[in-house]
Amino acid sequence: MAAPKEMTTKDFSGKFCMNKALSDDTDDVLYLQNVGWVTRKAIQLASITLDIKHYTSPEDHKEHIDIVQTLTGGIKGTTELRTLDWQERSHSDHIFGNIVGKSRRLGLEDVEDEFLKTGWLLEEGSEASFVESFVVSGEHGWTAQQIWGFEEIDDEKKYVRHLKFTKGSDKVLTKKLVYDYIGPAP
Repeated sequence: MAAPKEMTTKDFSGKFCMNKALSDDTDDVLYLQNVGWVTRKAIQLASITLDIKHYTSPEDHKEHIDIVQTLTGGIKGTTELRTLDWQERSHSDHIFGNIVGKSRRLGLEDVEDEFLKTGWLLEEGSEASFVESFVVSGEHGWTAQQIWGFEEIDDEKKYVRHLKFTKGSDKVLTKKLVYDYIGPAP
């Protein structure tokens, strides 16, 4: 289902399901992240739902995006707690291990990689209207840079993430992840 017409990158709050038919296969990325075969196959077969809460905290006055992933049957995926202030934060989870990430809001003129900056719906009168997430695994030697926004795909507005994944000096993969809107935030 299409994202609501009035939804913008200023508030991603909602419930989304990965559209695997429109998304690129990520098994090669998961393999390079040292995710085991059984877990990769479960992810490949499962539906992945994102519950997104996007807000400005009254305590720190910073923009936050909290995402809880759930796989088919209520299986817990990863939890992403993003603060859009470009400060590094450590995180550890059962799929990706120990990582360090940072997130911010930016405009496409600040994005260097052509894949990451191409194809987006542009929001009228909005500067710095995209979200960048950058994650590093020192333990496994990879980085993942993502730009989040909306694209028009098959005449529908979709929440999309462009991913540039790098491992070592010779492995660079680019992927597009497309999500269907399935309802308001829980």
